[in-house]
Amino acid sequence: MPEFIVVPFRRIAFGTHDEIRQAGALKAALAEFISTLIFVFAGEGSGMAYSKLTGDAATTPAGLIAAAVAHAFGLFVGVAISANISGGHVNPAVTVGAFLGGYITFFRGILYIIAQLLGSIVACLLLKFSTGGLVTSAFSLSSGESVWNAFVLEIVMTFGLVYTVYATAIDPKKGDIGTIAPIAIGFIVGANILVGGAFDGASMNPAVSFGPAVVSWSWHNHWVYWAGPIVGAVIAAAIYEIFFIDHSHEALPTAEY
Repeated sequence: MPEFIVVPFRRIAFGTHDEIRQAGALKAALAEFISTLIFVFAGEGSGMAYSKLTGDAATTPAGLIAAAVAHAFGLFVGVAISANISGGHVNPAVTVGAFLGGYITFFRGILYIIAQLLGSIVACLLLKFSTGGLVTSAFSLSSGESVWNAFVLEIVMTFGLVYTVYATAIDPKKGDIGTIAPIAIGFIVGANILVGGAFDGASMNPAVSFGPAVVSWSWHNHWVYWAGPIVGAVIAAAIYEIFFIDHSHEALPTAEY
């Protein structure tokens, strides 16, 4: 078999359920909760603020740019402040990609995802309370955008995000490029919002879409914002693992990516 052809996901580790009670895992989950809360509060809140200032004109080109900038800045900070504690996933799709590469166990990954979802819900509740009851709008498809169009769009955008995470944060050969991982990850999300925001809101992150859906109790086409990002994450992880990861390196400890 040629050297560059490898079996993907052969290093998957499930761990044990005891992990969810370990202090290190709980601290990492708390870091994910806080980072996701900060990220969603900034991203969702920017749209609410823009709507208030412009009379519900958040879907204008200027509103799209504002959303892209807020999400890019918010994610940059969210990843940076938790990178040395939990790895700075801030996204269930990133956690799935890391699990498939063998960089986090199944049980720790579940703990992360629960923390991320709770962080998003709390962020939206805080936004609703602190803005006097303004709506935390759930993600939705624009006119003319079918669920399958949005599904493919979410796959492609999340592929770009998780591929960037692998290249700048997970790859053992990343070297000094790892120092720019948070800003690179923030930038790809901001860029993708400029592409997909007008069509389906450009989630790329099930937690980001879950919090507003819970608080506004709006679930129309919500499955797209889970299925698309997870499929995109799987494809990105598979391609990077097969063609680019140097398997002579051991998988990094969770706190190092």
